[in-house]
Amino acid sequence: MFCYLAKFSECFGPFRLFDYVTFRAGGAFVFSFLIVLLAGGATARALRRMNTISAERLAGLVPEEYIDKRKSQTPCMGGLLLIGAVLISSICWTDLSEAIAPVFIGSTALFSLIGFIDDYIKTARHDRDGMPGRIKLFLTVLVAAAAWLVLRFCSPIGKTLDYFYLPFCKEPFYGPWYCWALALLTVVGASHAVNLTDGKDGLASGCAIFSTLTYAVFAYLMGHKIFASYLNIPFVPGMQEAVVFAAAICGSCIGFLWHNCQPAAMFMGDTGSIALGGAIGFLAVLTRQEVLLLVVGGVFVMEAVSVMLQVASFRLTGKRIFLCTPIHHHFERKNWTESQIVIRFWIIAGVLALLALSSLKLR
Repeated sequence: MFCYLAKFSECFGPFRLFDYVTFRAGGAFVFSFLIVLLAGGATARALRRMNTISAERLAGLVPEEYIDKRKSQTPCMGGLLLIGAVLISSICWTDLSEAIAPVFIGSTALFSLIGFIDDYIKTARHDRDGMPGRIKLFLTVLVAAAAWLVLRFCSPIGKTLDYFYLPFCKEPFYGPWYCWALALLTVVGASHAVNLTDGKDGLASGCAIFSTLTYAVFAYLMGHKIFASYLNIPFVPGMQEAVVFAAAICGSCIGFLWHNCQPAAMFMGDTGSIALGGAIGFLAVLTRQEVLLLVVGGVFVMEAVSVMLQVASFRLTGKRIFLCTPIHHHFERKNWTESQIVIRFWIIAGVLALLALSSLKLR
């Protein structure tokens, strides 16, 4: 919205700044950060008055003796503020005439709605299982497929989505159906992986900052013709809007950490985590770096894989690989403190982000 002020730069020279993606990204970052920071206290109090307390905070994944009693009255649905700030900031600072921007905004809002319904069932009906898993999976796949179709046929990235890019490889591989399936797997998988990671104060939002910043760099380079040519990555006009959107996510997550650091004033819940994961997945698809998400989002992958391995092992052998899953609960039972778990996982996320960025030059 603000980008249209650039048209009036002849009347007022400083309006020229709104033509620059770096300025708009910085504005989106600060805007979403301030929204969350300033509205966080009131939001937490409102959620507490609404009694948005989950019937079972961890949905039965953790034994009773490992549940922090101090958190039993902490409200969830903080994702309303987190994602709300992202959406407001994105609407204000992106160029909505570029198809990439409304697709990001719309899909993130729909993912958040899915999470909100799940949280509402858990809180209002005191049903610890929430929305049935198959329905949640179907809805997330539906949103991801619809967004991909719009990107494929109505955005500048278009046929670039038909090519499969591997890290450290110069030439892409053509395969429309494989790319479509991989895109859905990436978006849906990322949304549920972040959802599983959201089990400790600041863990999911902190790791999301590293992942989002990494893909913001990729998106910026793809939107710059000279840099894209030099680094042998596809040039996509309008990719700058993904940078602005990513900046809004980072600002919102940093603001949310102010209220979500231990002890948390509120939890983001599925309302925030599913939408946050979906947004990271879409950034991976848009930058054509789905495979690299295994590195960029290594912490999220580790959390999701730990659950899958645990379930498979127990069903096949009757034995458990980990003391408890997702894996952050395994370390909790190894007597790691919450701060140790969160900060160490942040360190891992930061190191993996740097490794992922190194793939840009090693092609």
